[in-house]
Amino acid sequence: MDYQSFKNAVIAACAEFGIEEYELYYQSGSDTTIGVFAHEINEFSSSEGGGICFRCIVEGKMGYASTQALNEAEAREVVRRAADNAACLETEEAVFLCEGGKEYRTLERTLYELPTTEELIETALATQEKIYAADPMVIDGCQTQVIAESSEIAIYNSKGLDLTYSNKVSGLVVAAVVSDGKEMSDSYEIELGKLSELDTDAITAKAVADAKLKLGGEAPASGAMPVIFNTEAMCSLLGVFSSIFSSENAQKGLSALAGKEGETIAAPCVTLVDDPFHPENPAPMNFDGEGCPTYTKKVIEDGKLNTLLYNMKTAAVAGKETTGNASKAGYDSSVGIRPFTMYLENGDISEEALLEKAGNGVYITSLGGLHAGANPISGDFSLQSSGFKIENGKKTDYIKAFTVAGNFYDLLKNVQALADNCHLPRAMGSTAFGSPSVLVDGLSVAGK
Repeated sequence: MDYQSFKNAVIAACAEFGIEEYELYYQSGSDTTIGVFAHEINEFSSSEGGGICFRCIVEGKMGYASTQALNEAEAREVVRRAADNAACLETEEAVFLCEGGKEYRTLERTLYELPTTEELIETALATQEKIYAADPMVIDGCQTQVIAESSEIAIYNSKGLDLTYSNKVSGLVVAAVVSDGKEMSDSYEIELGKLSELDTDAITAKAVADAKLKLGGEAPASGAMPVIFNTEAMCSLLGVFSSIFSSENAQKGLSALAGKEGETIAAPCVTLVDDPFHPENPAPMNFDGEGCPTYTKKVIEDGKLNTLLYNMKTAAVAGKETTGNASKAGYDSSVGIRPFTMYLENGDISEEALLEKAGNGVYITSLGGLHAGANPISGDFSLQSSGFKIENGKKTDYIKAFTVAGNFYDLLKNVQALADNCHLPRAMGSTAFGSPSVLVDGLSVAGK
């Protein structure tokens, strides 16, 4: 039974059981991943899956039930289970379903046909050969991986909501390993898009060049000093601490931003945006996990916290409107909160000028231990790092094996400047993070 037929069967079952307020959330998808190592395919996976989650409100309580079986008998059964679940609840929390009739922004994109399995294999094998041919310093251990994914989401409810969404993404991952005879280093690149249009020569060349830059190096001197996080490093940091902007976490005491809306929490040069329609996000969305319209919002503007991110439940608790940031990790998941594309806006100077402004310090290109070494509740972090020295306003020697430590809330206040090179590192997933290079004063660097 297809989704539309199942939906009709659920509607009929709701009428039979006398359930007037309900929602049907459908999600399905497929993905194929092929990996190549040592000139041979070492990974091949292909899967399809999905299901539905049914929610209903019975006597003010929200009941849930989910299933992967789309047939008439299960349509009736999932309604019955959700109603029974609602009857067992003792919570007095307010519950909500999104009203229909709202306006939704049109997604400006063109869905392309995903590559065939044969095309995926050909691209993965050919790209690995390009890695080995790119430089004499390339050694065994290089890998390539190709990915093709499709997804569909539909939300229907008794309040007039009837939404559908589909998306397709393919991409290439290139991991290069190089050696100078004394030590090895590696680097990887991810590029998403239509495989036949990707510049595999440029992707492999960059991966190899970045790997070569990591050869050699030593730990820098310890001390408090200016630090520049390049785009990738700052995106990693932003991703780890993005949960502090969740209203749900704030209401649970898991974010120090509770009660801070309208207050200055960052330097005047800091503006943080959440944009569901960013052109570099591979999965733009015009409705959220509850079916509410999404929109672009400045979470922080010129240092002031304009808003946290809300779903319908947390917005009601705060006496506000939802920001359209409800999320579901899967069809059977509870409703949470996430950003879509969260990025720091560009500054007004070049990266070269940013280096000059730093004077002497460190330029960080890579952060490690992000989950073990960062605490999103307190904001504290102490992270393994690598990058380059900054000497007299110039990026010089490669450095590694040091840690950078501080507090993310303080970091926001101590941003001195941002470059004009905002970038969204490619990554598969529903949320993307972006940033220009960022100069922060007074962080602790522990090296030698």
